[in-house]
Amino acid sequence: MAVVISTQNLDKTYDMGLTQVHALRGVNLTIEKNEYVALMGPSGSGKSTLMNLLGCLDTPSGGEYFLDGTNVSTMTDGELAEVRNRKIGFVFQTFNLLPRLTALDNVALPLVYAGFSKADREARAREVLASVGLGDRVDHKPNELSGGQRQRVAIARALVNRPSIILADEPTGNLDTKTSIEIMSILENIHAQGNTVILVTHEPDISEHAHRIVRLRDGEVESDVVNHNIVKVDNPEHRYNQD
Repeated sequence: MAVVISTQNLDKTYDMGLTQVHALRGVNLTIEKNEYVALMGPSGSGKSTLMNLLGCLDTPSGGEYFLDGTNVSTMTDGELAEVRNRKIGFVFQTFNLLPRLTALDNVALPLVYAGFSKADREARAREVLASVGLGDRVDHKPNELSGGQRQRVAIARALVNRPSIILADEPTGNLDTKTSIEIMSILENIHAQGNTVILVTHEPDISEHAHRIVRLRDGEVESDVVNHNIVKVDNPEHRYNQD
């Protein structure tokens, strides 16, 4: 299987006035195509910092990060933005939807930056909204949707560019148990369609959906194990086709 993510001695240090905070300390991590990996750890363990680096939202203080064989550690902000837009889809705990835009326009937004025509943007946005069960909510604004529906919109937005990697940061953190199960079902189907899924969570029951669990503590990898007790959610309603 092809390696899509490889970090070598990855460090991240933040200057906080007169002190320095070492968020990551020499992290070595390899993730292959179509893996489903959970990054776990307590608050301050470095998991969110690692996600920001893997998602090309930030650059390391030391070490190297290879994405699809390309060293992105030293890229400019503009180059990183281009890589993000082509290869990575993000799902956040707080949804990060624009309140004045409809679900359709929120989902289509990444395609504006990618240079798609209005007709193509709308067609693809409708397609992915339908794939997450929101084909009848395209004209609703975020305040007209439930928390679970808002997270589905956020997932559709992450999928609209057809990225190879999905990064989900605490995607069920603001949701009740039933809705969390529905969201995890959608992520399972995304993985089944060939995407690499990286899930950041502090909840053990959510991490059990992943096939591999990487635990961080104090900026270092504490353990990296295959999950032999994968929780599966049988919900064939949601389908996403990367092609």
